[in-house]
Amino acid sequence: MSKVSLEGQVAVVTGAARGVGELLARKLSVRGAKVALVGLEPQALKEVSERLHSESAYWHADVTDHEAMARVAQEVKERFGKVDIVVANAGVATGGPFVDSDPDAWRRVIEVNLIGSAVTARAFLPVLMESRGYLLQVASLAAITPAPMMTAYCASKSGVEAYAHSLRAEVGYKGVRVGVAYLSWTDTDMVRGADQDEVMRELRQRLPWPSNKTYPLGPAVDRIVAGIERRAGHVYGQWWLRGMQSVRGYLPGLIGTVGQREMRRFGDRLQGMRSGLVGAGGAADEQERSTLRD
Repeated sequence: MSKVSLEGQVAVVTGAARGVGELLARKLSVRGAKVALVGLEPQALKEVSERLHSESAYWHADVTDHEAMARVAQEVKERFGKVDIVVANAGVATGGPFVDSDPDAWRRVIEVNLIGSAVTARAFLPVLMESRGYLLQVASLAAITPAPMMTAYCASKSGVEAYAHSLRAEVGYKGVRVGVAYLSWTDTDMVRGADQDEVMRELRQRLPWPSNKTYPLGPAVDRIVAGIERRAGHVYGQWWLRGMQSVRGYLPGLIGTVGQREMRRFGDRLQGMRSGLVGAGGAADEQERSTLRD
């Protein structure tokens, strides 16, 4: 598919305070896009906005809050006149044995990653239909293959992949393209936060190559930008993820067998693992909800 120039286009990026969202905003800005940043950390978003090369603005909003996101969509259109691109990137993660997991943290992963993505799309689809724009949903290798100790994250990313594929069929005839981006372990605060737990770090290192590596952020985001320029249906942050699609039907059985062996190996070390949200983004989410409760 031919590339679409990003010059003068208006792009919305959720989860834009750090990691994939922050770098994506910068790279879109370099290509001339006007960028609307959405997230939970207004000071961090302000700092990101001030470093961009093109016109930008930021909105403090929880992607799971439909009223807030509907307001953001209206205000973004009022500010920039249109919306051409929406990247549903906001996400959180937790890890550890399901039986000992924090029910609130487990539920929050589903709420942010799956429901928050749907809320984002619901808020922005009307303006994307006006511009015949593009919605990119950020998923994960976790959507393609299950993994022990990652029940919430895998469930949320599998769900969001299926939701985005379904949505593509619904809105395509109205001129809106929908893509799904897949990332393996990429050097972000989320992955570094997960690696702080010794068991999670060792389990990941025991995965087969190339899924046991942590990949640099820059090349992965470059691939996302290229996918946005093509309005691609599938975007792969690492080269080998495309090939995983052809074998994904075999993976649940394989993981079910090999995973049992690995869990037996680590069984006596599973007690007392941290069960909350991981990384700086997880901490920001917990802080936001704590403030609301107070």
